[in-house]
Amino acid sequence: MLSPDASEEALRRLFRRQPVAELSDLFRVLETRARMSVFRRLQLLDYLSSFTHGGRYYTLTEVARFDPWGLWFHRGVGFSRAGTLKATVVELVDGSTAGMSPKELLVPVPNSLYNTLHELVDSGRVRRQKLAGLRLYLGTEAKRAELQLEQRQQQIPSQLPPPAHVSTETVIAVLVEALQAGDALVVASVVAERLRVRAVGVTAAQVEQVFAHYGLGPGKKTAAPGSKPSRSSER
Repeated sequence: MLSPDASEEALRRLFRRQPVAELSDLFRVLETRARMSVFRRLQLLDYLSSFTHGGRYYTLTEVARFDPWGLWFHRGVGFSRAGTLKATVVELVDGSTAGMSPKELLVPVPNSLYNTLHELVDSGRVRRQKLAGLRLYLGTEAKRAELQLEQRQQQIPSQLPPPAHVSTETVIAVLVEALQAGDALVVASVVAERLRVRAVGVTAAQVEQVFAHYGLGPGKKTAAPGSKPSRSSER
């Protein structure tokens, strides 16, 4: 077994060569087969174990390149500033503006994620709410959860049926006319008048129906976006 100073140098040299290592790599560079000895040496450094693959991969915090969610993936192996999968899910849910669905979490361990979410709900570390057929996970603090739910409700497209007696061509014309000018949505009566000049027969009420169906409203150019961008499975 290498001395503490030699171990630190050997470990840093290893992680400079390869950002992620398995226990077998650590045994080799530290010249030992004792797990506890390896972890005593790792504790001299700021290290992380993966929250994917059963935690069998290791890296140094200084090596990881964390994204805005505090995650870093290297060749499909995931590391988190929060540490474990459970802590990672709690942090992602608590930090989201509109709660998160399992699909939005995009953690590449689907079976483990399902079990983890179930355990977190049972232990009261996250809340689960069904909304418009979506299984949504929210923070546990009441006010925070309420705000997340309100934000999510604003993001759900209108469930109104398509405007009656309005052709597809007319709907397209309404959307183009409404969205092509200015920074804010053009009001329905103005859109209807402009289209009538172009021999497109549509009433202000029908324009309002189109707006409602596509989630458009005052000050909006498109329907409300999602709370977070997608993440790729590897960075």
